[in-house]
Amino acid sequence: MQRRVALKNMALGLGGMISLPAWANAWTSTNLPQPTLLTSQEGTLLASVVDTILPATDTPGAQELGVDRFIQTMLTDCYEKQAQDNLTKGLAMVQTISQSTFGKDFAAGTPAQRIHVLEGMGISDDPTQKGFYSMVKGLTIQGYMSSEYVMKNLTKYEMIPGRFHGCVPVKA
Repeated sequence: MQRRVALKNMALGLGGMISLPAWANAWTSTNLPQPTLLTSQEGTLLASVVDTILPATDTPGAQELGVDRFIQTMLTDCYEKQAQDNLTKGLAMVQTISQSTFGKDFAAGTPAQRIHVLEGMGISDDPTQKGFYSMVKGLTIQGYMSSEYVMKNLTKYEMIPGRFHGCVPVKA
């Protein structure tokens, strides 16, 4: 390798190492783009749905841990347009079922009424309702279990599993 090329590569590497922390510090939750898949009303309804699936007890609930934002981000970034449309249609169905059954919005219902609506969708013969419920329930569990609070406080999470003990006595 030529000396000039090596010096140029080292200078580029050093510049990258110096600028990387400043770039990474700019990635805070306030600076990140907010999901735009749902309207604010649909976002509030989704937060009520995830809070019904995993409510707060002695541990924070799904809504407190931001699982509704996780679901929106996952659907926006990782799912096809059809799944995104199924979410918005499913949220509209949740609201319609709640209005027709209890005469009030889903978010205004009691926990028992909200559970009744969601369980009814889960056992429905309508594949759209059943698909919506299973998708939202699965993503709620995934988002909850992969949240920082659960990983640090409720599971035995190790960022780098396994240990390397380089110098140990050999026992025969």
